[in-house]
Amino acid sequence: MNWLLVFVPLAIGLEHWMPQQHLAVFAASGLGILPLAMWLGRATEQLAERMGEGVGGLLNATFGNAAELIIAVAALRSGLYDVVKASIAGSIVGNILLVLGAAMMAGGLRHREQTFNPQGARAQATMLTLAAITLILPAAYRVALGEGAGPGLVPLSVSISIMLLVVYGLFLAFSLGTHSALFRGPQGGDDHATPWSTRRAASVLAASTAAIALMSELLVGSIQQAAHDLGLGSAFVAVFVVAFLGNAAEHATAVSVAMKNRMDLALSIAIGSSVQVALFVAPLLVLLSLVIGPKPMDLAFPGGLVLIVLLSVLITGQVAADGRSDWLKGIQLLAAYVVLGLTFFFLPGALKP
Repeated sequence: MNWLLVFVPLAIGLEHWMPQQHLAVFAASGLGILPLAMWLGRATEQLAERMGEGVGGLLNATFGNAAELIIAVAALRSGLYDVVKASIAGSIVGNILLVLGAAMMAGGLRHREQTFNPQGARAQATMLTLAAITLILPAAYRVALGEGAGPGLVPLSVSISIMLLVVYGLFLAFSLGTHSALFRGPQGGDDHATPWSTRRAASVLAASTAAIALMSELLVGSIQQAAHDLGLGSAFVAVFVVAFLGNAAEHATAVSVAMKNRMDLALSIAIGSSVQVALFVAPLLVLLSLVIGPKPMDLAFPGGLVLIVLLSVLITGQVAADGRSDWLKGIQLLAAYVVLGLTFFFLPGALKP
């Protein structure tokens, strides 16, 4: 896929000299992300060899979500809070249904049955359930109070955000410190590639992340007009198209390591990325909106977004509960993602609270 790297400078050139060609910028930046995601995945695997599956998954989730965080901060400054919330929900759903589903299917087609530590998977699934609760309650608060919810909604969201950041910090201490064995998994898998040095792996990880962030910014900047030209609805674009392309790094790495029979790392990437978005990125954006936004952002997501996150968390908890995976489980997760995508594809207009 290295030849696709030619689309990186091409996308930059199109944005600089032909910014009105939205479809061309969109296509070039999207294709440029693919080889960069492959290199990010390789670097993550190399670091995981030295630091364990838990640390490797956390590194991939963190660097993979860096682009989304950069884009969300830019949207915060413009006051595009609906876009921010839709991208957060889309990222959560995309990671636990699309990325994990693709990893289980690809790994299951190469290996009849794969195993992973069920205790670590359940711990991550419980964190996802907590994330779903934190989305449901602010939305229910707004529905219960109606117009009177305004004065208390922001203080409630800020309080919940602080609590989530604390819980996420404790989860990191649990998964990387006191109970790291639950997330470590077997080392090596089926990979016999020549090992990289730690410095080389870290350098490639940082460079590919920076390039992905740039390509993602160009892609998102052109996607609204490109979607309009293609006749796609804004709800479908915000929740599924942007999230699908923004999660390219997780797609590439999770599928790759699953095919090498390293399902603990694949789960740490897919589920861990959703946990990080829900418990770190979302509350961090709420707090940042107090400083850089035109007004504070709350955690009261539209009802449709809350519903798809809740349904995704429920089926993921069922699939990951027994510590084994096969291609059929992957198909089940992918089918749920397709059904949700079809529903939003036929939903007219923008997202409503």
